[in-house]
Amino acid sequence: MPLKIDGESNPLTCIFAHGAGAPMDSEFMETVTQGLVKLGVKVVRFEFPYMQERRVNGKKRPPNRQPELIAEFKSVVAQVNGTCVLMGKSLGARMASILASETTCPKHVLGVVAFGYPFHPIGKPETLRIAHLPDIQVPMLVLQGTRDKLGAKEYVAELNIGKKVQVRWLEDGDHDLKPRVKSGFTHEQHLNQAIEISAQFITQCFAQNENKI
Repeated sequence: MPLKIDGESNPLTCIFAHGAGAPMDSEFMETVTQGLVKLGVKVVRFEFPYMQERRVNGKKRPPNRQPELIAEFKSVVAQVNGTCVLMGKSLGARMASILASETTCPKHVLGVVAFGYPFHPIGKPETLRIAHLPDIQVPMLVLQGTRDKLGAKEYVAELNIGKKVQVRWLEDGDHDLKPRVKSGFTHEQHLNQAIEISAQFITQCFAQNENKI
């Protein structure tokens, strides 16, 4: 399936991977993409094989095995000319971080942005998905709701996620960063804040790379 590219002429590039249950053009993915484009970021979207199949036959199926997901991500990175930051929603965020932790990760990857990182499967806090995080060699930003059922604030505070990983918390946000009405915040506010923070992070990744050259 061809890549979907927004903000073609923007100077900064990120590759944005979708979550387990929604495609690359879901409302969440579209909102984040258009927000970043307005802030000077070119956003490249793609779909993992299982989601591509869903488009063809309309049948839902579980995600591919991790090696297949990583291989697809790598193939997209190889198609993108120049430096880039990897970005993902949930499953996509996890695959981005795993790719960035591998010794075979392309050198032009400058960082990782995670929207709702799945620190553990839902309902299984004893099953950690963080073993690779300390091995990441580039900066990683996690944008997480404080009541995310795949990694709430109190839970994540006790974990060893490595020195390269920073977490920015959205008050009362769930896995999609959506707060409850009683919190006094809105989903739009949290998404806008997350987009601004991620754009700043991406800008910093590119600036640091230029300083190294």
